[in-house]
Amino acid sequence: MSISASMVKELRERTGAGMMECKKALVETGGEIDAAVELLRKSGQAKADKKAGRVAADGRVVIATDGLNAAMIEINSETDFVAKDENFISFAEAVGACLLASSAADVDALASESLVDGRSVEEARTELITKVGENISVRRFGRIEAADHLGSYAHGARIGSIVSLKGGNDELARDIAMHVAATNPVCVDESGVPSDTLERERRIFSEQAAESGKPPEIVEKMVNGRVAKFLKEITLIGQPFVKDPDTTVGKLLKTAGAEVAGFVRFEVGEGIEKKQENFAEEVLNQVRQG
Repeated sequence: MSISASMVKELRERTGAGMMECKKALVETGGEIDAAVELLRKSGQAKADKKAGRVAADGRVVIATDGLNAAMIEINSETDFVAKDENFISFAEAVGACLLASSAADVDALASESLVDGRSVEEARTELITKVGENISVRRFGRIEAADHLGSYAHGARIGSIVSLKGGNDELARDIAMHVAATNPVCVDESGVPSDTLERERRIFSEQAAESGKPPEIVEKMVNGRVAKFLKEITLIGQPFVKDPDTTVGKLLKTAGAEVAGFVRFEVGEGIEKKQENFAEEVLNQVRQG
C-alpha cells in the first residue's frame, strides 16, 4: 500500500522519530500505525543500548513539591545543547512530577513508574534517546518530607537543593535552601560528619603540625584548632550565612527558634568523570595507525 504524508506525520508525532525512519517503519508494517510505533520503539531500544556506554555528564536538576513533600532528581545528557532541548526539559519535568507521586525506592524502580501520558519512565527515556541522539540517564533522586516548612532553591538548571525545617517559616526555609545550594555543606552538624572523613583530616593536620617542631601539647592545640575550623567549613550550622556573613547559619536558626531536619543538594555531573576529547591527538593517532 502507498504510505501517505499524513501517516508519516502521525507516526512522527507519536514517536518523535525521523521522517525517513517513520516511512520505513510504515512500509515494513504495511501501513499499520500501531505496529510501526512498536517497531520504532524496539529500534529505539537498540539505539539506546548502543549509547548506554557513553558518558552523560550534563543535564539538569528538577525539583517538584506539593507543600508537604519535596522531590529532586538529576537527569543527564551528554551535552549542554540537549540539556536545553525542549524535549529533554519536558521529559525531566515529567519524571520529576512522577517521582513526587511515586514511592519508588531507587532509580530502577522509578524506571517502571508511569508518566501522565501512560508511558513508563524507561519507555519515555528510550524514545528520547532516539529523538535527540544522545545517551540519557536518570541518575539519582532524593526526597524530603516537611517537618514544619519546606524550602527549595534552583540555581538555573544545574544546582538544586531542598530543605526541611522544624520551626521557623517558609522564607527562612527558602533562605537555608539557597545557602545550601551556594555552599554545598556536607551535613547539618558535626554529628553527621563521616568518621573516616574526620579521621583523615585529623591525620593530615597532625602530620602538618608535627613538622613545625613545636612541643606535643602545642601540636595538639594546633590540630584541634584546625579540626574545629574544618568542621565549621563543612557543616551547615557552622558556615557563615550567605546573605549575612557576620552570622552563622546556626545562630540564624537559633534566633528563629528553628532547626534543619534535613537537606538534599544536587549539582549536575558532580562525581562523573567526563571524557575530555582531544581531536588533534585523535587525528594524529589515526594517521599513525593508517
